[in-house]
Amino acid sequence: MVRETTTEVHHHKETFLTRYIFSMDHKVIAIQYLITALAMGFIGLFLSWLMRIQLGWSGRQFPFLSRLFPGGVEEGIIKPEFYLAMVTMHGTIMIFFFITAALVGGFGNFLIPLQIGARDMAFPFLNMLSYWVFLASCIVLVVSFFVTGGPAAAGWTAYPPLSGVAEAIPGSGLGQTLWLLSLALFIASSLFGSLNYITTTLNLRTKGLSMGRLPLTVWALFITAILGLLSFPVLLAAAIMLLFDRHLGTSFFLPRLFIAGHQAGGEGGNPILWQHLFWFLGHPEVYIAILPAMGITSEVLATCCRKPIFGYKAMVLSLLAIAFLSFIVWGHHMFVSGMNPLLGTAFMTTTLLIAVPSAVKTFNWLATIWGGNIKFTAAALFAIGFVSVFTTGGLTGIFLGNPPVDIQLHDTYFVVAHFHFVMGTAAVFGIFAGIYHWFPKMFGRMMNEPLAKAHFWLTFIGVYLIFFPMHYLGISGVPRRFYDFANYDFIPPSVSGVNIFISIAALIVGAAQILFLVNFVWSLWKGPKAEKNPWKATTLEWQAESPPPHGNWGPQLPTVYRWAYDYSRPDATEDFVPQTVPVVGAPAGTDGGKH
Repeated sequence: MVRETTTEVHHHKETFLTRYIFSMDHKVIAIQYLITALAMGFIGLFLSWLMRIQLGWSGRQFPFLSRLFPGGVEEGIIKPEFYLAMVTMHGTIMIFFFITAALVGGFGNFLIPLQIGARDMAFPFLNMLSYWVFLASCIVLVVSFFVTGGPAAAGWTAYPPLSGVAEAIPGSGLGQTLWLLSLALFIASSLFGSLNYITTTLNLRTKGLSMGRLPLTVWALFITAILGLLSFPVLLAAAIMLLFDRHLGTSFFLPRLFIAGHQAGGEGGNPILWQHLFWFLGHPEVYIAILPAMGITSEVLATCCRKPIFGYKAMVLSLLAIAFLSFIVWGHHMFVSGMNPLLGTAFMTTTLLIAVPSAVKTFNWLATIWGGNIKFTAAALFAIGFVSVFTTGGLTGIFLGNPPVDIQLHDTYFVVAHFHFVMGTAAVFGIFAGIYHWFPKMFGRMMNEPLAKAHFWLTFIGVYLIFFPMHYLGISGVPRRFYDFANYDFIPPSVSGVNIFISIAALIVGAAQILFLVNFVWSLWKGPKAEKNPWKATTLEWQAESPPPHGNWGPQLPTVYRWAYDYSRPDATEDFVPQTVPVVGAPAGTDGGKH
């Protein structure tokens, strides 16, 4: 079902609260998501600085930290339990509350109605509710820093029994309970959003916009919503079960165990069950975070290379293949859990198989770039950077997908390097590409390009300086999540120098993000006024005003006549043809077989 071309637009008087706080306008909600996610991202970035200070200069006193964290830093030295809490909270914040929230909540809300020619989401109230539940989850998580015992410290994967027994470690107390409650709220928010995105994409497309003409950003967000709808409830159930284990005496995940001579927890539970439930969400979550970044990269590359995206249908099919395969690869996180070798072989096969559609996408991005008349905007640089770091991380994933190799590299810095390349920095590059590309449409102003390009080069070079040496650490057998490496004979002495190098690079890259923050805030108020279509792009959102008004369009909705990437057509007077331009000699609503 698609929307009619014409409809009446009803404007009602809005107060400050209804327009900016409790707004049901998808554009305002998108900006709320984006700004909240960026704030959480800077908290996660700060935690990574503290971690790198500890790893680079273990034992050195930093008195200012004692004033910031009197419970976690003693005489200027970070306590081991507080270090574990920082590792846990950094991973949780960056994966769920920054990357997923910015890409799915921010860009999903902003782009889907505009790119399909709709006035808003299918369920505006549910959309508003999804943001406020997300904000509540952020508040609960941040509050956990200030409770007795500190925040959760069982790792972002929250494996029992550390996460299931309150007296296991200091971070296993109230902080862990708040972590589980925060995650439950986040999942509820994500489910609200997924229902909205799927319904909006299927039911509110404007006249002429078939599924085969959707921009790849909408395809990626639509498939991501399906992934979230199917996988997030599994972790929600697991989180509730773990709360029952902690507070109601059940034993879903807790075996019979003793702490300090007395029995703790329940009896008969299985910690491996939590791993299965967690990773059944955990691996689709990787693609919930990366698929929207892939869609943004495809959109930005086609626009900035002034070329039609190479292999549109193959790109859509590869998105679908990645989404399907993501549900049957979770066991590769558990090769060392005592898994039957035959089952491990099955997970190895599906893990390596998922590299095929990923390689198709990488080939198509390179083919789009090849021979293009590239305009090296900041968005284009971050999109190209995404291809680079995603490919680097994907190649190391081939090693970790093989059980004999993974068993040797499991829980070493090789895994940290792989994960941060293929998902962490790649997704963040997608976020930056999207912000630089759609900032003019969001706010009606242009960002400072020289400052943005300086931000890119410092970040791009820096992430390779940070994470590439971690492969060496992993191959050398250096385990992750260790507080201090000085007292272990099996760790080579050269690790100390490498850690100092990585920590200096991490501090510089972190400081480079201040350039982005200054650029973002300054451009909101002082940036040059943006044209309606500053990048000369073809998709529908660039036919709306900048920023789009309430309802996005005037009294008449746009009509689509062609696919989303008509660039550099030999029969056109300009090097781009918007989707709203009729095809000469073809009936209305068709593309005349031109693509």
